[in-house]
Amino acid sequence: MHRDRFRYIVDTSEPIDTRSKTMRFHGHRHHREHGFGDPRRGFGGGFGRGGPFADGPFPPGPPMPPEPPGFPGHGRGRGRGGRQRKGNVRAAVLTLLAERPMHGYEMIQEISGRTDGLWRPSPGSVYPTLQMLADEGLVASTEEAGGKKLFTLTETGQAEAAKLEGAPPWQQVNDDVDVNAAKLRTAARHLGSAMQQMAHAGTREQKARAVEVLSEARRKLYAILGELDVEEDDTEE
Repeated sequence: MHRDRFRYIVDTSEPIDTRSKTMRFHGHRHHREHGFGDPRRGFGGGFGRGGPFADGPFPPGPPMPPEPPGFPGHGRGRGRGGRQRKGNVRAAVLTLLAERPMHGYEMIQEISGRTDGLWRPSPGSVYPTLQMLADEGLVASTEEAGGKKLFTLTETGQAEAAKLEGAPPWQQVNDDVDVNAAKLRTAARHLGSAMQQMAHAGTREQKARAVEVLSEARRKLYAILGELDVEEDDTEE
C-alpha cells in the first residue's frame, strides 16, 4: 500500500517523454501486481505463473479447443479474424457470371454473403482472375459511367461454366466448416469472462461454489469424451 500510494509521483527534472513513459510503466505494473496483467492482454496474468490465482481458486482444465477452418480466434473479419477459408476463385467467378453480369466488387460481396463471411476473396485475387478469363476469351467487359466495368460471360465462357461439376465453390467452403467447434470456442471464451468476473468480484463463498460448478462441468466434459465417469469424485483437486 505504501508503495502504491506514491506510484504516480513524477520527477519534474525528467523530460516530458521520459516522465510519461515512467507513469505508463508504473500503471501497468500496478495492474500486474493486482493479478490481471496488462489490461490489453486480457486476464491471463492473473491466472498464469506468478499471478494471485496461479494456484487457485480454479482448478486447471483442458486447453481451449482448436479453431475450426474459417473460424480463427483473433483478428479482423466478421469478429472471427485471422486466416479465412479459400476457394476456387476461377470457378466461383464463372459460376456467378453464369447467373448474371456482375461488377468485380459485386462478386466479392456475393461470395462473402454465400459463405456467411467465411470466404471473402480479395480484389487482388478476383480482378487478376477476371483479366485471365478475358485473355482466354471467356469473359467480356463493358465500361459504365464512373469507370466501373460490368463483366459478362462470352459464349465460350458459358460453355466453360457449364463444364463445372459438383457443388459451387462457396458451398464447398461451407461444408468444410465445423459449426459446433466454433460454438464451443465461443462458449469457452464466455466462460473465461465469467471466471474473470468471479475471481475479481466474488466473495469467498461464491468462489467456492464456482469451483464446484467448474469441477462438475469438467467431469461431464471428460465423460462426453469417454475419459472419466460422470459420477467419479473429483473434488480433491
